[in-house]
Formats: sequence, structure tokens, C-alpha cells
Amino acid sequence: MILTAQDATTFERCMAVGGLAVFPADTVYGVACDPDAKEAVQRLYLLKRRTIDKPAAVLFFALDLALDALPELGPRTRAALQALLPGALTLLLPNPAGRWPLACGPDPSTVGLRVPALPPPLAALHAVRWPVMQSSANTSGGPDAHRLADVPAALRDAADLVLDGGELPGTPSTVLDLRAFEDVGAWSVAREGAVAQRTVVRALRGL
Repeated sequence: MILTAQDATTFERCMAVGGLAVFPADTVYGVACDPDAKEAVQRLYLLKRRTIDKPAAVLFFALDLALDALPELGPRTRAALQALLPGALTLLLPNPAGRWPLACGPDPSTVGLRVPALPPPLAALHAVRWPVMQSSANTSGGPDAHRLADVPAALRDAADLVLDGGELPGTPSTVLDLRAFEDVGAWSVAREGAVAQRTVVRALRGL
């Protein structure tokens, strides 16, 4: 399946009106909404049967948008983002400005950031300028969806937009904690996933 510029435009419109969208990424299928739309966020959590105290990532489809949206990040952390992203990573970052509190769960001082590296059939989504709160398109604790058919029917039926990107790799993103990177250069893998630790080591060497 190849996504089109029209798909990207429709996705943005869905976010703008507080809708929910099932979409393909570089790892697994996700479900997305505007991170500042309270009713949409509550609806997403309800459909996933996920408790509201569990954080979700904020996803940008282009790295420059993410960097512009987080001007308070220090130079060392920004260099790390440029070395690691786009990629199949979720980065845990300091959030001193308290951005996107609905996505941050009980710890508003931390935000999870995703900037996917989309394969060519999905590359049209890189044109999306809207930040989204995203979570895996499954019920909480259920298997990740690497095909649209793997997304629970109740979630697909309830979404306002469903984009079919064909079969995806199926391994979720690696979660990397960079909250102490600016001050002491420390980082850790909070969840192993699609990006190996050795790849992270190479990317961050010398920063």
C-alpha cells in the first residue's frame, strides 16, 4: 500500500477536528489524536482500555518540527536528537515547559518523543505538520499490530480515519531515556525494541 499526499492532508484534518486516526509508522500500527484535545485523548485511552495515568508519546513526522516545538532543549540533547532521529525510537526527554500534559501521564516533567523514519510507501506522511499523541493500535497489553487486520476491530471501527500501509516490521520502538543526557551525558534503554543498543552507542559517541 502506498500512501498519498491526499492521505496526509486527510490525516491532518482528522487531527484538527479532534478525531482519532489509525495509521502505519516505521514499526507497528498506531492510533493518534491531537495531544491537546482532551476529549480525543480520553477517547483514545478508553478504546485501548488503557488507564489515563500511563503516558503516551508525542509524534512529529519531521525532525525540524520536533526541534522547533522544543526550543528549551539544551544543545547536547538537540545534537542527540539530530543523531538519532528520524528512527524507530521513543526518546524520553526533560519537559521543563510542561508541554502536552495530557500525553505525559503523572510525570509532566518528562515527555516521550517520536519522529519515525518512514519507508518510501509511507513517506507522504512526512508532509504532516501537526504533532500527534500516539500509542500502539492495540488494546492495552495486547499484541502489536504489524498489519491493519491485526488492529482490533473495535478500534478500527471507532476511528475516524484508518490508513492502510500494508505490512510493517512489527517490532515496537526502542525507548531511550535521555533525561540526564544534557547535564552528564548519561542515557539508558528503558525498553528494547527495533533499534539495537549498539546503534545508539554509535550515534551518541562523542556528543
